[in-house]
Amino acid sequence: MERVPLYPSERIDDLLTQDLKIIQSREVFSFSMDAVLLARFVTLPKKGKVMDLCTGNGVIPLLMSTRTEAHIDGVEIQERLYDMARRSVMMNQKRDQIAIHHGDAREADHQFGNGKYDVLTCNPPYLPKVGGEKNENPHIAIARHEILITLEDIVRVSCRLVRSGGKVAFVYRPSRLAELMALMKQYRIEPKRMRLVHPKKGEEANIVLLEGIRDGKPDLKVLPPLIVYQDDGEYCEEIYNIYYGKSDSLV
Repeated sequence: MERVPLYPSERIDDLLTQDLKIIQSREVFSFSMDAVLLARFVTLPKKGKVMDLCTGNGVIPLLMSTRTEAHIDGVEIQERLYDMARRSVMMNQKRDQIAIHHGDAREADHQFGNGKYDVLTCNPPYLPKVGGEKNENPHIAIARHEILITLEDIVRVSCRLVRSGGKVAFVYRPSRLAELMALMKQYRIEPKRMRLVHPKKGEEANIVLLEGIRDGKPDLKVLPPLIVYQDDGEYCEEIYNIYYGKSDSLV
């Protein structure tokens, strides 16, 4: 583990059981279960090129690096989060595999080129700019609300970045699933695999994982629901394995 500078309010957390560490801070948006599930859900090639848009503090690229030898790029617009992600990559000695870029995801196709990626992932802001109370912390507000980028921006750029036949995977909110699917189809990303995540058995889903293929043919497979908590409040076995089990535990 390489030593890196830490700034006031920053801490180093363990990242599951993959012998990885990540820099986090109470002052900015920390990663959540959404990111972990997406990193385990997406279909990854053994080699090739992978892009993670809106990468935050770099949690998704770090987790995906345990499942593939592909080169992984991450793009983050917030300078504070970009710097945390960059240092986390250095700390884990992953610079040969992961590159974190400070930039606007809306312009990523101009920076990286059309059709250059085999797989793209994104955990986008899930609340519209209007509606809903915005968090006073600007870092958290930008991560949760479509202040700097919209869902359509993300889907449009995703279509341009991945090659024909390439995969695009999102984690999102079920309340906007219809909108997400419509945009994917509009931009030639055919939804192919979907899984709904429920807090407990019998409760409504609060997370959806959706993977599509650029220029794919219609054939959506809906996987069995994923239940997070047992009645006693403990993680269900599958969630426990995803967090604390083998690195190849998939969603």
